[in-house]
Amino acid sequence: MEKTGPIATLPAPVGSEAVPKQKCRCRQGFVKRLTSSVLLACLLYTAVNNFFPERLQVGKVHEISTFEDGCPQADVLLPSNHHGLWSTLTRQIASEDFRKEAVEWLSGAVQIPTESFDDLGPVGEDPRWEVFKPFHAYLKSAFPLVHTTLKRTEVNTYGLIYEWVATEDSFLKPILLAAHQGRFLLDATTVDKWTHPPFSGYYDGERIWGRGSSDDKSGLIGVLSAVETLLKNGFQPKRNLVLAFGFDEESSGSQGAGELAKVLEEKYGKDGIALIVDEGAGFSEQYGTYVAGPGIAEKGYLNVQVEVKAPGGHSSVPPPHTSIGILSALLVHLEKNPFEVHLSRAQPVYATLQCIGEHAKDVPKHLRKLIQKSTGSDKALKKLESVVLKDHLIKSLVGSTQAVDLIHGGVKSNALPEQAWAIVNHRVSVTSSVAELKERDVKLLEPIARKFNLSYTAFGAQITEGGVPAHGSLVLSDLSRGGLEPAPVTPTGADALPYKLLSGTIKATFNAYRGKIDSDTSEIVVAPSMMSGNTDTKFYWNLTQHIYRYSHLNGGKNDNPLSRGIHTVNEYVEVDAWLEMIQFYVTLILNADESLEL
Repeated sequence: MEKTGPIATLPAPVGSEAVPKQKCRCRQGFVKRLTSSVLLACLLYTAVNNFFPERLQVGKVHEISTFEDGCPQADVLLPSNHHGLWSTLTRQIASEDFRKEAVEWLSGAVQIPTESFDDLGPVGEDPRWEVFKPFHAYLKSAFPLVHTTLKRTEVNTYGLIYEWVATEDSFLKPILLAAHQGRFLLDATTVDKWTHPPFSGYYDGERIWGRGSSDDKSGLIGVLSAVETLLKNGFQPKRNLVLAFGFDEESSGSQGAGELAKVLEEKYGKDGIALIVDEGAGFSEQYGTYVAGPGIAEKGYLNVQVEVKAPGGHSSVPPPHTSIGILSALLVHLEKNPFEVHLSRAQPVYATLQCIGEHAKDVPKHLRKLIQKSTGSDKALKKLESVVLKDHLIKSLVGSTQAVDLIHGGVKSNALPEQAWAIVNHRVSVTSSVAELKERDVKLLEPIARKFNLSYTAFGAQITEGGVPAHGSLVLSDLSRGGLEPAPVTPTGADALPYKLLSGTIKATFNAYRGKIDSDTSEIVVAPSMMSGNTDTKFYWNLTQHIYRYSHLNGGKNDNPLSRGIHTVNEYVEVDAWLEMIQFYVTLILNADESLEL
């Protein structure tokens, strides 16, 4: 996940100088993996404060308006047939003995470097893949019951599938828990900036430090910890459980999850999995209420190469514009014309806003009413759009985006460059498509091609031929092999039983870890969210309609889950929060085993 920016400080509201300044600890910056309802709530808080500073009373509890089922909440879901086992496991996970063992499991995994590189060759040819061999050996030694009970399949050498087969022939679809073994590349120039060495797995009594401790070995080791613990306590499932661990998610995922998906679909068939849970958001306290944000969608992507070719020659006799100059004009024109962004009711972000407006206790009254009215009023929706899209991060999440990330041109200071190119990375809105984005790029750059008298070819089609003679050529190419369409949106309606199962499990886990093991009410709200980047689930769309990007990590009060050093220095995971994640996986497995309707 990308580096995060400075903490945003909220000014005291106008006319309420006695109210102390509040800090919204949501970090501003590009979000690769997730922008959850947790983070969205914090950003919304900032946007609203900037838009209506005279109305926002920080810390004041506002009246809750009545919503027409804008964000229905599932009941707390407790394992019933396995309630005694679940109660026992809940006490075990809270014990010091379990904490010590779990810390050893994750710390040991962090100590084995499994870095991902963007330029890795095929498995079997590039020796850098071999770092996964000792990691596999470690998993076998750390989780002996998993490896003697579950069927283990290696795919493309380093991809792992574990299958926990039901005690008897089962007609139930399996659930799939996913994670990735690889971790983000360590920048060697920053090693001395780490509080503890990046591959130490150091435990300071509260946190485990090191590259991969949060992203995503916490997820992988959390899943295996849950299964090993269930095995120790004699649990035998009635529904098959599948674990899928890719190894190159940080670079592309194609050699890991891309190959795992083929094997899984061949065995279980299209829509053969009941639900998938992969890495994603957690939960945090926002507007006085804990909010969990399982990701139900991901944006698509497209990498476009913009290439200009022009005659070369000696730089002492230059033309008015070199290929580099023309390319610069094209890129400036792109950046002067960003995508128009509009909030619609079809977007997952809108569903997130509905949940925040309906259930978060401290949402300002005027904002709550605006969110409520927007369900049936286009005018109110437009006003809500003007509020939330003032925040750059939310705007980037809602709409398609463009970023000029790479540029190259010229070979010598006294030679006119015959070629110059740049790569523009696009993220495709969930309400758009790759084709729509390509069409927009083609039309946007055509006037510039005509201005400089260039022949213009875009994505294999001749657009213009230029004058006679043409002064050069402009070519747009798709470097992402067709790009990636936005992910199908996971159903969350009244008949979406997997979403109810997940939501009820989140609520039960939240209660149990706080000593309310048998409570049928919960103080946590589950709000559908979405991803701004992509996970390994992009390869699993054929396996099920019910894909959730959710990690159940506690972000604390107004915290950004991305602020734990992910993809930068000082990555860590809070052990208390991670133990609750293990509790979540245990509860999910038990609940799914009892839910015959899935």
